[in-house]
Amino acid sequence: MFVTLFLVQVLILNHVHLLGVGTPLLYVYFVITFRRNSPKWLVLVSCFLLGLLIDIFSNTPGLAACVMTLVALAQTYLIELVVPRDSADDLEASTKALGFSKFVTLSTLLTLLYCLVFFALEAFNFFDVLLWLARSAVSSVLTIVLILAIESVRSR
Repeated sequence: MFVTLFLVQVLILNHVHLLGVGTPLLYVYFVITFRRNSPKWLVLVSCFLLGLLIDIFSNTPGLAACVMTLVALAQTYLIELVVPRDSADDLEASTKALGFSKFVTLSTLLTLLYCLVFFALEAFNFFDVLLWLARSAVSSVLTIVLILAIESVRSR
């Protein structure tokens, strides 16, 4: 999944700009799909490396790596909030395992966190708050739609 999401993002999705503000950031799906009790170091290092590769090919030095590491850290805690305590320890975040509403909640929280921080750091100022919010909102919606489309195909 690491290689596939990387190639799709770099070769296709980086060239999609809806309304001039929204770019789908599908590689966030990589963070969402980690199992519940995956070693935290593995989650953090894998997400950092994916972010670093995205940075190299997208001309965003360090930006995606930083935010992917932050979202990976948040995922390890957010999944505990969404998943029932009596569920399996090696539960994978998917619509099949979590149910549609809990998966959408987890995906939305992580995607929104990613987009808000990514575009805030990219702009590095808050002079144009409306543009920052528009880019974050449109990119989040596009990303969530793509994640749900992939998940619907994957769960069959």
